[in-house]
Amino acid sequence: MAKQFPQIDAAHQKFIEEQHIFFVGTADTKSRVNISPKGMDSLRVLGPNRIIWMNLTGSGNETAGHLREVNRMTLMWCSFTARPLILRAYGTAQTIHAEDDDWTELAGHFPSHRSARQIYDLSVDMVQTSCGYAVPFMDYQSERDTMQKWVDKKSDDDIRAYWGEKNQHTIDGKPTGVPV
Repeated sequence: MAKQFPQIDAAHQKFIEEQHIFFVGTADTKSRVNISPKGMDSLRVLGPNRIIWMNLTGSGNETAGHLREVNRMTLMWCSFTARPLILRAYGTAQTIHAEDDDWTELAGHFPSHRSARQIYDLSVDMVQTSCGYAVPFMDYQSERDTMQKWVDKKSDDDIRAYWGEKNQHTIDGKPTGVPV
């Protein structure tokens, strides 16, 4: 049932853009595998082999830590509506911080968000689709406003202090490289 493709085609991109949630999978050579759900307006397909996504402040920062050692990443989308489909994009990624040369250009693809920690730039080397027959139907209601309410109560210095306290190391104790 699964089919592999060397790149993101127009139908894949349309499916990706219709989804309200995606999942990110990473691991370094000895750490736990991390799978994180992501939402909001935080992902762009820039071409047949390139995806960027803006990572907003969260309680952990596993992806950043893993990519410092092993730069492989998998993104996955599931259809929770009528069409049963799972789509994965496999590739290698680099981490871009606000201090990096590429930040301004890449950040310009997204709505401004004060809690943006990193942008990940994924070079896609394979796309795989599979059936998704066992994925349940679910109805999208809306985006959560919890992140924005948290950010609105914080200064920029408060957010960086949070990164210093909560986002410097993975759960396995490896550094994430987040500047504070």
